[in-house]
Amino acid sequence: MTAYWIAHVTVTDPEAYQGYQALAPAAFAAHGARFLARGGAHEVLEGPMLDRHVVIEFPSLAAARACYQSAEYQAARARREGAAVAHVVIVEGLG
Repeated sequence: MTAYWIAHVTVTDPEAYQGYQALAPAAFAAHGARFLARGGAHEVLEGPMLDRHVVIEFPSLAAARACYQSAEYQAARARREGAAVAHVVIVEGLG
C-alpha cells in the first residue's frame, strides 16, 4: 500500500538550504519515491501561511519510514537545520 510524505517547509536561509537540496534526492531515489507536488503555486484555505508544500509518494509505509531513517536522508536533514522550518508527516495511502 502506498504512503506519502506531506511536508510544509519555510526556507529561512536559501543558500544553506541548497545543501539539503543537493543531498536529499539520492535518499528519495533509493527508496522509490515519486514527487507529486513540490513548491509551485498554492492557496492557503485554512491555517497558517506556509511557504512551500511537498507531497512525495512511496511504494509502501515501510519505504517511507526507511527513507526518513536512512543515513542519506539524515545527512540531508542535518544540512537543512537552521536553513528551514519543516513539518513532515508520513500518511498511509488508501489502497
